Amino acid sequence: MTAPRAVGVRLPYDGVPPPVRAWVERTLGSPVVDVAEQVGGMSPGCATRLTCADGTKAFVKAVGAALNPDTPALFRREIGVLEHLGEHELWARLLASYDDGDWVALLIEDVEERHPDFTDDAELGAVLEGTDRLSEVLQQRDVPADVPLVDLRSVFRTWADSLSTLADAPAEAPVPEWLRDDPHGWAETLREHAGRPMCHVAHWDIRVDNLLRRPGGQIVFVDWGAAARGPAWADPLLARLERMDEPWFDESIASSPALTAAGDDVVTAFLAGIGAHLAVRSVTAVDVNLPTLNDFRIRQSRRMLDAVSRRTGRPPTAGA
Repeated sequence: MTAPRAVGVRLPYDGVPPPVRAWVERTLGSPVVDVAEQVGGMSPGCATRLTCADGTKAFVKAVGAALNPDTPALFRREIGVLEHLGEHELWARLLASYDDGDWVALLIEDVEERHPDFTDDAELGAVLEGTDRLSEVLQQRDVPADVPLVDLRSVFRTWADSLSTLADAPAEAPVPEWLRDDPHGWAETLREHAGRPMCHVAHWDIRVDNLLRRPGGQIVFVDWGAAARGPAWADPLLARLERMDEPWFDESIASSPALTAAGDDVVTAFLAGIGAHLAVRSVTAVDVNLPTLNDFRIRQSRRMLDAVSRRTGRPPTAGA
């Protein structure tokens, strides 16, 4: 089975402030009698499945600014997105939200199923089909401009800057030497795409941690804190990254109309840009209460840059 890629250190539900837990029980209308802590994802806040005395079930996630100053903003974005998306079988619906200016919490429909297994071709195929369907549905839902979605124009420019300044990056940044002068011009490719219209709503965090599989095989997309406006190929590409280490990844690009339209060079530029950015961040970032994040950066950067090496015939990161 595919394990969650991101596993953080989370606050247990009984560590959430009493006013937030009181809100949970008032909202659900029954005392909480059983909790099941979840481990996927990087947030330091709680992520807990709840069962109440009357049998009601829900999923709660809650965080305060003292745990991490940036995570409450992600939760507020998720609230705004889910409020405007409404209900659909492709995502778990928002039941209620809480925000006292410090602590932010969401009560979400509990989907009691497992993560899909990306090593199973049939289950991965369902993920790819579900992602294509999600992209279509999202274009029919209105997420107004005042919901602060991630702007992928800015993200692509940041990655381009990381690529174009690799020559001056710290020597210990884990990147292959041949990439330090961006010989394929991928920074310019990313900047060119950053200049295009970004009107496509994307989940932008599609990984096994954020996917659940119902008994019938349908895929449910959870955790919308990174929702973005970007190109149509963004989510289809993310859905394939779990197996970017394999030639399957390169072959699978042709099965996505959006990725085929974007072209192989854009896919490689994406991998090079985010891989370089994560590598530099792994030696420069300061993380608050996210003790596993940097190991995650290093692992994912290596996988992405090794995929770039495979796609271009260059020496892999391990040889740097």
